[in-house]
Amino acid sequence: MFDFLSDYDILGAFWTTVQLALLSAVGSLIWGTMLAAMRVGPVPLMRGFGTAYVNIVRNIPLTVIILFTSLGLYQTLNITLGAERSETANFRLAVLGLIVYTSAFVCEALRSGINTVPVGQAEAARAIGLSFSQVLRLVVLPQAFRSAVGPLTNVLIALTKNTTVAAAIGVAEAALLMKEMIENEAQLLLISMIFAFGFVVLTLPTGLILGWVGKKVAVKR
Repeated sequence: MFDFLSDYDILGAFWTTVQLALLSAVGSLIWGTMLAAMRVGPVPLMRGFGTAYVNIVRNIPLTVIILFTSLGLYQTLNITLGAERSETANFRLAVLGLIVYTSAFVCEALRSGINTVPVGQAEAARAIGLSFSQVLRLVVLPQAFRSAVGPLTNVLIALTKNTTVAAAIGVAEAALLMKEMIENEAQLLLISMIFAFGFVVLTLPTGLILGWVGKKVAVKR
């Protein structure tokens, strides 16, 4: 019943999924934090850019963004992000697309955390001579991250599941292998259960661990 599984590199496909999720998570956290800083910043132009970015990107399907990275950036503009092979280029472009999309949700999660920080703390920091960037870096963001662990956990779990969209541009991750196996083998239910279990293994511990972390670091008001 399970003999056909030895013909496929299931662990390799899930390792590609893990790499996509981790690299995209790091990039989304960095860019999303910058967007959150723009949205609460004192410069109208930057606030406008951050607001427009979040509202536009959140309303574009992820599949459209991923396809644009391949069809628009790679095939039309020949942007490969330094990759020499098409497989590597598609992987890097998929990471880029996931970062572009997920960072909008990271930004909103962080902005909700920023809103939990009492205004008086920021005003007191400004009163002692700290600049806006110092107030944000030293006073606001540390508390915002602690308050936003829960929402950020949900974003990370969604990101892990969204990596399946990378199959649309040929990235050899779990969803692409599942499609290939279903086409080649008459084991639809079994194959679906195997890959569903694989994603549960990836996402369930993440939710439990980060949920525990969120309770430990929560700001006591």
